[in-house]
Amino acid sequence: MFRSEPPQYADDTRDADTIPDFVVIDVETACSRVSSICQIGIVGFRDGRIAFEYESLIDPRDRFSSFNTRIHGIAAEHVIGQPSFADVHAVVDRHLAGRLTVAHSYFDKGALAAACRVHDRAAIDTTWLDSVRVAKRAWPELPSHKLNVVSRHLGIPLRHHDALSDARAAGMIVVRAIEHTGITLAEWSAPPPSRQRAPAPPPAGGGPLQGQRIAILGQPRDGPLAHRIAAAGGRVMSGVGSTTTILVVVGDEPFGYVRYDAGFRKAEELRRAGLAIRIVSDRQFVDELAAAG
Repeated sequence: MFRSEPPQYADDTRDADTIPDFVVIDVETACSRVSSICQIGIVGFRDGRIAFEYESLIDPRDRFSSFNTRIHGIAAEHVIGQPSFADVHAVVDRHLAGRLTVAHSYFDKGALAAACRVHDRAAIDTTWLDSVRVAKRAWPELPSHKLNVVSRHLGIPLRHHDALSDARAAGMIVVRAIEHTGITLAEWSAPPPSRQRAPAPPPAGGGPLQGQRIAILGQPRDGPLAHRIAAAGGRVMSGVGSTTTILVVVGDEPFGYVRYDAGFRKAEELRRAGLAIRIVSDRQFVDELAAAG
């Protein structure tokens, strides 16, 4: 099922025809630690076509959980004799550094950064584009923008949770989105226009959240959840600080890659320091708020 050696791939530094417009990366992990990369797939796209591919199993130097193995099928015995992330870091850096890198959600970005830290390797300097964001804008009518859902909708072949197949599919989603919307790759990859930060709604004079100072991760502080918090007497904070009592994480239960967000890390650091900060999903928070009446 898995290759014992990485396959051959085009050396895009030699042939101008294979220098990619963008590259795509997907990783699989051995356990809940996102640094535990056990497979990497990288695909380069040029003019809407695949220019090169790279794939390798990785010895994560970490344990394998049965949960993760059930998802991707990779177990400890598959990575015996395979390179560590430190061994392939130079190859990954050569393909990504200085380029536009696509990943389907920012899980792969967080995993790559974590693996660089754990294996004492330099961070990879690349510009990231989230193909989930691309898919949401291109096909807003879909009930979900998970990789398998969007791929099925577009008829893109996919062997889900195989890193190389996932990378191919995420790249094709970007190609199809360009064709479907007419939005160029440069426009997709441009940073969103800056806008003046809207103020948070003022807290009501009373309610079940009176006295609570609440930060929201994943939604602006003038969004619908912020207004609901304010109506219940809570104060919406601009970020996580020592006076924050609750951090609400929107749409990422059980948190996953968001654990590498600076606000999330700050909340965990403050909790370890003894401050009473709760970290809850938006679903749990709304349920508790409804129960409080």
